[in-house]
Amino acid sequence: MVTREPGGTDIGEQIRQILLASDNRGMTPETEILLYAASRGQHLREKIAPALDSGRWVICDRYSDATIAYQGYGRGLNLDLIAELNRLVSLELEPDLTILLDLDVREGLKRARKRGEGENLQEGRFEEEGIAFHRRVREGYKELASRHPGRIKTVSAEGSIEEVNRRVIEIVSALLKS
Repeated sequence: MVTREPGGTDIGEQIRQILLASDNRGMTPETEILLYAASRGQHLREKIAPALDSGRWVICDRYSDATIAYQGYGRGLNLDLIAELNRLVSLELEPDLTILLDLDVREGLKRARKRGEGENLQEGRFEEEGIAFHRRVREGYKELASRHPGRIKTVSAEGSIEEVNRRVIEIVSALLKS
């Protein structure tokens, strides 16, 4: 199963629209993290846990590490609070592997903004954040990767889509062989 956060369920997709809408610039960090937790809790109970229970693989675009990086490091919310919220909604499920696509912040923002061009989704709230915010998020991810080297594998996102894809496939293939 391939899924994403926020989103992945009907309720989660509605929460996603609130979280990512450019019109919601005034959202407080506390509201933001609670909405992410609500979406994750729904997603886990409705989709992820049943898929895992039936023996299926789950590939999820973002999960609890993203919350730590964005709301903890980026927004400055208390990391212990985030850990407790994640514990509350996670059903104690943790990924076997997390792929961290690492790229210079300015280049990453350029790509994200380009990706959003022409889309009618209005999901640009994070892309509107300043460079300092995105640097804190990147540092948060790097800190997480250094604390969890067995689970979080950092992949350079430099180069073409095909080159990055090859790097990711090598890591996933190694996991599947073990």
